[in-house]
Amino acid sequence: LGAALPDLRLVVSSGEALPVELGRRVLRALPRARLLNLYGSSEVAADATWHEVTADEPDGAVAIGRPIFNVTVRVLDPALQPVPIGVPGEVYVGGDGLARGYWKRPDLTAERFIPDPHGPGLLYRTGDLARFRRDAALVYAGRVDHQVKVRGMRIELGEVETELKRHPDVEDSVVVAQ
Repeated sequence: LGAALPDLRLVVSSGEALPVELGRRVLRALPRARLLNLYGSSEVAADATWHEVTADEPDGAVAIGRPIFNVTVRVLDPALQPVPIGVPGEVYVGGDGLARGYWKRPDLTAERFIPDPHGPGLLYRTGDLARFRRDAALVYAGRVDHQVKVRGMRIELGEVETELKRHPDVEDSVVVAQ
């Protein structure tokens, strides 16, 4: 990779959790490049946080970092209270890049876009879990629901199950791994 792209100076990872070992491999292959790990969703103009990956990343998941300019990120418990450092909570995102809601879906908009209980504006309830490290960097910790990502696309397993029930003839050709 380094021989093929010797002048590459910036590599961006986004859309999936970045394994530490993959980050280390990229940095070894491209020693002159910076590797940024971004986090976000379509509801927040694609990216809400960033973290520059280094060769000495702690084992486990690569941090998703800190909010970008004009973005608010809160990690809250089910009572919408901030969680302590190291404790997982749901990620809520607000700020300038926040969408207004879902097109012609006021029910889903009301469920996912809530008033910020700790400041002005709205927050988007991402459904993602994360925790703060002692250095204030955010680390992705999974989902609160059964949503999965396949090649960066969000898939609601409940919707797949519903469609399989509606079309039982398709079920024979589908293998679902858990």
